[in-house]
Amino acid sequence: MIADFWFDPSCPYTWLTSRWLLEVTRVRPVEARWHVMSLSVLNEGRDGDPEGDPEGYLWVPARLCAAVADRYGSDALGRLYTALWTTGGEDQEWLGDMRTALRAAGLPEELADAALTPESDELVRASHARAMAAIGGESGTPVVAVTGAAAGEPVAFFGPVVSQVPTGEAAGRLWDGVLLVAGTPHFHELKGRPHEEPRLS
Repeated sequence: MIADFWFDPSCPYTWLTSRWLLEVTRVRPVEARWHVMSLSVLNEGRDGDPEGDPEGYLWVPARLCAAVADRYGSDALGRLYTALWTTGGEDQEWLGDMRTALRAAGLPEELADAALTPESDELVRASHARAMAAIGGESGTPVVAVTGAAAGEPVAFFGPVVSQVPTGEAAGRLWDGVLLVAGTPHFHELKGRPHEEPRLS
């Protein structure tokens, strides 16, 4: 079973969901494939700025991720994503230094230059569009599209949004439940309790 996971690299809730998916791969026959999407692209043309990013900083990690995916593939993107969130120092609340993260992911440091120019913007937009096509409309981050599930039909969903990473069999049970619900014909939406702050450590 393949789980294609589209993420905006700046979102802390998406980061937690990605760690849940890695847990799932340990307890269920699931392979994760990584793709970038962008809240900056999602929010283009909207009144106001729901992400509070008037300077466009959120484009920077998305461009870097798109360039890595384009040149080195999904596995390299997955390594970079992990490194971006785990190589920062104590003063770094999120997204470690790009060059440090690239080194930790075994990738050329000069790729950081791609994050600072718009040359990768079309790659970001194209990957984001594939996420929207998978889910059949606009969606926030993350988007997961699953092929090879028991019913045979592709299953796509937003989320799940978690504030703490389920581990072991708890991760597997959440996966089973999400697939069951999202794969039910004519099912559209389910929402839980209000968000807690993400527990990143």
